[in-house]
Parts: sequence; C-alpha cells; structure tokens
Amino acid sequence: MSHGTDFDAAYDAALSRWPVEVESVDVPSRFGSTRVHISGPEHGARLVLLPGGGTTSMVWFANVAELARDHRVYAVDVMGDIGRSVHNGAPLRGIGDLTAWMDDVFDGLDLDGAHLCGHSYGAWITLNYALHAPGRVGRIVLLDPTNCFAGMSVRYFLRALPALLKPSVARHRSFLRWETGRASGDPAWQSFLDSTVTAPRSKILVMRRPKTEALRSCTVPTLVLLAERSRAHHPLRTAAAARRRMPRAEIAMLPDASHHTIPTEDPALLNGRLTEFLA
Repeated sequence: MSHGTDFDAAYDAALSRWPVEVESVDVPSRFGSTRVHISGPEHGARLVLLPGGGTTSMVWFANVAELARDHRVYAVDVMGDIGRSVHNGAPLRGIGDLTAWMDDVFDGLDLDGAHLCGHSYGAWITLNYALHAPGRVGRIVLLDPTNCFAGMSVRYFLRALPALLKPSVARHRSFLRWETGRASGDPAWQSFLDSTVTAPRSKILVMRRPKTEALRSCTVPTLVLLAERSRAHHPLRTAAAARRRMPRAEIAMLPDASHHTIPTEDPALLNGRLTEFLA
C-alpha cells in the first residue's frame, strides 16, 4: 500500500533508529499481508506488541531494547490501520475479523503461547484476542486500554474531533499537547507523528466493550497498566471498573504518564513493570 513519500520516509527513519537488530517480515493472512518487526534471541520467550491507533509498530522504539534482552519480540502493524500491513483481502467488519486476523498471524509465525502487550486500540485487540483464544496466549499486558472496562471521555472525543474531521499537523499537535500536557521532547518521534496525519488507513473498528461475564471468567494472567494523567478516560474510575469486571487481573497506575505518552516517556519505569510481570 502506498502511503506517500513523507510517511514512508518517516517510517524508514524510525526503523533506522531501532536500537537492536531487527528482521522485518510480511505474514500472509486472509485479510492481506501483515508487517512484523522481529528482534531478540531466537529462543527467548515470545512477546507480541500491538500499538495504539495511528502510531504503528514504530511506537515501541523506547521499549524494544529492554524487552528484547530476554524475549523474542514481534512488533506488529495492525491490519486496517496505518503502517506497512496491506489490507487487500477480506473486509474488517468487527472484532471477530480482527481476532481471525490475529489467528492468522499466530499461525504464520508459530506464536502459540506468546505473551501479548497492547496499547490503547492495541490493548482492546489484545484483550479481545485473549478472550477469543485463551489457550494460545501466555500473559497479556493492557497499556491504558480504551473501551475495555469503562467508556472513553466525551471531552477527549470533542478535543480530537477537529483533527479527525480536517486533519492537519497543527491540529494533531494541538490535540496531543492538550492530552499529554506538554510538547514532545523527542523531535524525531514528533516528526514521525506529523507524517502519520494524512497517511491512509482502511478500517479502524468501533470499540465495543467485552461482556462482563467473559471478563470475569478469563483465566489469562493480565496486567492492566493505566496512565495516571490519561485524558482518554478517567484513570481511577477505569481502575475501579477493571477491578470489578476482571477481578483476577493485576491493576496498576504508571505515575505521570498520559494516554499518548505511556509507551514512549519514562521507558525505564514501563519496561521494568513489563519485564517483571512477564518473567
């Protein structure tokens, strides 16, 4: 899929910053081909990373070096979203299609038993996949998950609306500054985010919350890591809802993190929490 020179160049530049050796592969599926970047020891515990909407697998640049010390890391571009995955097969109509896509990725890379970590939209996919195929995953980590346990903030939607209806770099930056409370301290990452503004995506699905009965019966070990300053939802209310709806899960708050910065700022703290839980 052609995304335009700016996005392609920015994606290549982001991948060139990948701090560990990486192999990039395209995995066929009934929906199209999935771009996956693989790092870490060949016989390490397998860990699949699913990004938030609009950020691609490149969002894990601050985490992959630490995670790839002991894990075989698979950073995935989500089908239907921007990135190097190519959605030229069956349509994506609902979460059942995304879990079928994940089945194809797991089959193609022989990932049975792998851990899963997802952020935002990727966390929603991660949770739904664990409910769909609990026998195929080891542990799951949900980073500031949206529409998994509680609804998203109306104020967040209203703030995002101008950037969604009439995308521009200025509107996108303004929205991120509002949510994160600060300008990006990483010019290279900001340049990548700028390039994503007009990059095409084929299908981002409406996120429907999983049923409470399914969450309560889930036996997959789960860490829900919420951003203390998230404006995508109310962190304390979301934590309380997660405890009610998924009592077996471990719930924690990442101090000073916002929804959009949780993977990229203060990576040492996040990476420590991830490696501790996945060990």
